[in-house]
Amino acid sequence: MKAKPYTSVFRPLWRRNFSVSAPQRAIDKICPSAQEAVKDVKGSSTVLVGGFGFSGVPNTLINALRDRPDLKDFTVVSNNAGMPGVGLGQLLETGQISKMIASFIGENKVFEKMYLSGDLSLELTPQGTIAEKCAAGAAGVPAFYTPAAYGTIVQTGELPVRYNKDGTVAEKSKPKETREFNGKQYVLEEAIFGDYALVKVHKADKLGNCQFRKAMNNFNEAMAKNAKVTLVEADEIVEVGEIAPENVHLQGIYVSKVIKSTVEKKIEKLTFAKDPDAMLQAGSGDATVRRERIVKRAAKEFKDGMYVNLGIGMPLIAPAYLPEGVEVVLQSENGILGLGGYPRPGEEDPDLINPGKETVTLGRGASLFGSHESFGMIRAGRIDLTMLGALQVSQYGDLANFMLPGKVKGIGGAMDLVANPSKTKVVVTMEHTDKKGNPKILEECTFPLTGPRCVSKIITDLAVFDVSPTEGLVLTEVAEGVTVDEVRSKTAAPFKVADDLKTY
Repeated sequence: MKAKPYTSVFRPLWRRNFSVSAPQRAIDKICPSAQEAVKDVKGSSTVLVGGFGFSGVPNTLINALRDRPDLKDFTVVSNNAGMPGVGLGQLLETGQISKMIASFIGENKVFEKMYLSGDLSLELTPQGTIAEKCAAGAAGVPAFYTPAAYGTIVQTGELPVRYNKDGTVAEKSKPKETREFNGKQYVLEEAIFGDYALVKVHKADKLGNCQFRKAMNNFNEAMAKNAKVTLVEADEIVEVGEIAPENVHLQGIYVSKVIKSTVEKKIEKLTFAKDPDAMLQAGSGDATVRRERIVKRAAKEFKDGMYVNLGIGMPLIAPAYLPEGVEVVLQSENGILGLGGYPRPGEEDPDLINPGKETVTLGRGASLFGSHESFGMIRAGRIDLTMLGALQVSQYGDLANFMLPGKVKGIGGAMDLVANPSKTKVVVTMEHTDKKGNPKILEECTFPLTGPRCVSKIITDLAVFDVSPTEGLVLTEVAEGVTVDEVRSKTAAPFKVADDLKTY
């Protein structure tokens, strides 16, 4: 029996409902002002705020909340809290934030003081974990296991969340459940579910479709997709269709309202290209000599074709001394693969910074993405080498580099970077002793750990050690003019000496 034509039943309905002449509901998410966009925001809610340093920060929307002092008791999730008088730093000063979930305090002295004096709760969280908590919540996943922070006070529940006025601890973080998969330990983390998200994009249309520019994505995408109500501020508002479908980075289904940004972009750490030797200069001439020795030796760890992540400070200088014929691809946790050098004057771009918040450029063939994608690469072991500084390293490769007694700067991305040492080689660059002459290589770290048994090589101004998580330290190289006895006198951990000890 021959089937009836499809058109006899369905085509008239299609024509009736979708014909050009039929009236249609016009979707228009554009708001005339930030004040209008935030008018329905309620206090005592969880607010996700995108941005990394000053890049991709929704300052117009933040300022609109600042101008609503009736809105208080916010729990704010953000990588950091801006600076005094800038961005989220303003909401700290107005007392509108009661709790921060952040990875980094940095140089924000107001943030640090409010936390240590008991005026603010802080749930200090690894940067990659914040990104994944937001991404998981956006996907409707209530919890996940991550290797980041296993064996640290983040996992054991010893991080102060709130202090009393007298400096004693009023509340500590809760211990986290752990579980073993394929012989490796993981930490259970619960997803974040935001009430509101404030995000920054480059372009948006009235449907809410958005496009990012350069490295402004960072946390914005994951946060925008997470919240019940997502408020977007855009550099440019464009006509529907002007953003090509394949260039829509944030789809309109996630966006509630769109406003035009009215706050000028700022640069936190304007940094220009200069001679590598000039970049090493810090303090006395002796300090420069020590740093140069470390950096030049560290550069020999780069092998052709490596994907590399570098911590701030000396590691970022090391690529300037790459051996002849060696090419590496630099990855940055704020969403860059193919990080370039510092810009020349006039080339600086507020949407393009490195993990140290410094202005940078992109290398040829670079790609850009969100922080959740960046940390996925890191935790999965796609990065061949990570090089970072340290406060202390133990004889079995425990690393401490995020907290000193009485000082809190934050965790940043380091706990994620050292979470997969079987796939990502972890190299530490540091001076052999601290400013008081105390050894930094110890039998056991006395500062809180960034990661247990994760360091595979230590490079100092005196020596190079290979590190085994079971066998301990082997001295493989000494600096020119340095003896084994001197290294032993300034190292508070036992070590073996390689049969083929070299000089660098």
